[in-house]
Amino acid sequence: MEMTMRWYVDQSAAFQGDGSKERPFTRIQDAANCAGPGDEVLVAPGIYREYVNPVHAGTPQARITYRSMEKNAAVITGAEELKNWEKDGALWKTSVENSIFGTYNPYTTYVYGDWYFAGKTKHTGAVFLNDRMLYEAASVEACRKAERSTVSWVPDESVYQWYAEQTPDGGKTVFWCNFQEKDPNREKVEFTVRRECFMPSKTGVGYITVSGFKVDKAAPTWAPPAAFQDCMIGPHWAKGWVIEDCEISNSKCSGIGLGKYLDPENDHYFTTKHVKSPTQMERDAVCRGQYHGWLKETVGSHIVRRCNIHHCEQGGIIGRMGGVFSLIEDNHIHHINNMMELGGAEIAGIKMHAAIDVVMRRNHIHHCTMGIWCDWEAQGTRITGNLLHDNMRPDFAKQLTGGMTCQDIFVEVSHGPTLIDNNILLSDVSLRFATQGVAMVHNLICGAFTYVGEGTQQRYTPYHIPHRTEVMGFMTFLHGDNRFYNNIFIQKWPDRDFVVRSDSREEMEIENRKTGTMVWDSYPTYDAWISQFDLDTDTPDMAKLEPAHMGHLPVWSEGNLYFNGAKAYRAEKNGVVDTKHPVCVSAAETDGGWTLQTDLYEFLKEEEGLACRMIHSDILGKAFEPEERFENPDGSAITFDTDYFGKHRGVDVIPGPFAEPFTSAFVTRAQ
Repeated sequence: MEMTMRWYVDQSAAFQGDGSKERPFTRIQDAANCAGPGDEVLVAPGIYREYVNPVHAGTPQARITYRSMEKNAAVITGAEELKNWEKDGALWKTSVENSIFGTYNPYTTYVYGDWYFAGKTKHTGAVFLNDRMLYEAASVEACRKAERSTVSWVPDESVYQWYAEQTPDGGKTVFWCNFQEKDPNREKVEFTVRRECFMPSKTGVGYITVSGFKVDKAAPTWAPPAAFQDCMIGPHWAKGWVIEDCEISNSKCSGIGLGKYLDPENDHYFTTKHVKSPTQMERDAVCRGQYHGWLKETVGSHIVRRCNIHHCEQGGIIGRMGGVFSLIEDNHIHHINNMMELGGAEIAGIKMHAAIDVVMRRNHIHHCTMGIWCDWEAQGTRITGNLLHDNMRPDFAKQLTGGMTCQDIFVEVSHGPTLIDNNILLSDVSLRFATQGVAMVHNLICGAFTYVGEGTQQRYTPYHIPHRTEVMGFMTFLHGDNRFYNNIFIQKWPDRDFVVRSDSREEMEIENRKTGTMVWDSYPTYDAWISQFDLDTDTPDMAKLEPAHMGHLPVWSEGNLYFNGAKAYRAEKNGVVDTKHPVCVSAAETDGGWTLQTDLYEFLKEEEGLACRMIHSDILGKAFEPEERFENPDGSAITFDTDYFGKHRGVDVIPGPFAEPFTSAFVTRAQ
């Protein structure tokens, strides 16, 4: 049996010690160099300005635990204080020796790479005034003028700006800042120095728990799927991490990373070489991942729980392949990408590529460009019991050129099965549907479905052996294969079409803003679809069946309730479109958290013809391409007899995420 130890760290200790309680280390890294399987590193309150590089892995039976002795009182930061400011007209000026950066200078490194659309103008570094990130100006004179941003979601903050340049000899970085009325010599001013805060430099350092820390202010790089995905904190291609009860904030790019290793031959290949499409390089990344040990036995199975993740400018949680079989639960993720300085296809509260058997439950996600984005291989993914709201651009803010459109959930180019159940979706777009193989069960849906049948082009993406990472095949998208059971649809937002600038081009696009399943009216029912295939013969005509093999897949819609002009699929079964009762639904922040208020349940008993049955995996069936059931990661069936609050659904099943009617209820949990 392995001997386990406790290692103590206290940055306020008078002298460096040996890690004992009486003589603690002053740096967390010193404890990381010593800690072995089963050991616990206890960190006293204080600010730890260091990069923690875990050296040793734990084991499934003996994890290595790093614990803040008081929740969020031990701060691991990638920033240093920036002092010795001198007045320069409306600006303040100071400089630092570049030796502080080592081999990575965030003020010569741009946020840039594959799937980045907003131009090579922003650096990975940042300046902070009293824990709030300042906006980067394009020049000294622009910083002096400090004009309000027209695209920021918080424009009043955008007049606080910084600009940096290198001295001619390359020895120093010079900063100019517009602090408005603030005196930086009297305020807390910091600048990011380190690329990461807590992340192994090598792969395979697994079974580590990080509990109760505040992790903030780092300068990781842009993290697309076919590139190294660094972040402020994450496992770096390992298995079995737990990140819990942490506050993660102020990353220039990503907060928590569950993603890729460095693969030099495929790192930002499109950006550097141009000759292969970025989509092809993503296919390569999946196949190369198999070579690099992408197996259920070696990678993933992480837990991220009860974290407060906010004010990161690319993503709260991101990951490509490395997050498979993980659990993301009870997190508060908010104010992601609100500065609108960065724009590209990797931005969301949670952005996961290949979220195979990933469960995202009971998270509260709001004020993000997107809430949850599952891109490629959302196979076995379950999004359940989440509250999403205000994930939409404010009316006063213009669309960032190169920025993404907004929605609560985006599922893209996946073959499913993707299960979305018991969620509250209150933004003006509930789901961007450039995918197939989705089941939506018992949700409250107040926004539109957009990109139905669009946005996938001829992108052949992989699907996998059920509950494994091994690739089973590749296929383009036929669209459809979607199921809608026992949802409530409310046309809360104006139903006029919405004109937006395209994600990566200059032309304009029109998005649907009409709520309901009627957007699938041109898709076949199952009976109409299956009748094409001559099942009564054992000598089918391949040429005859080719149109059916490339046609839309069927849609199921049953037991849904539609209010305020929301419209139903033409073949809706046992559902009701209510045209008599205008209903209201809203979420508001109160002293105890967030409260949902609605009057829709006053009319539920009057809905004639509405018939909801208990839904389970056998009713949902299998997603078409991978032929995998909508089921639990362990292969067991799901019965949807538990509601958003965890309460039991009895015999009288009603639509929506709640088992019982109410007019006002708390819908968030205490952190």
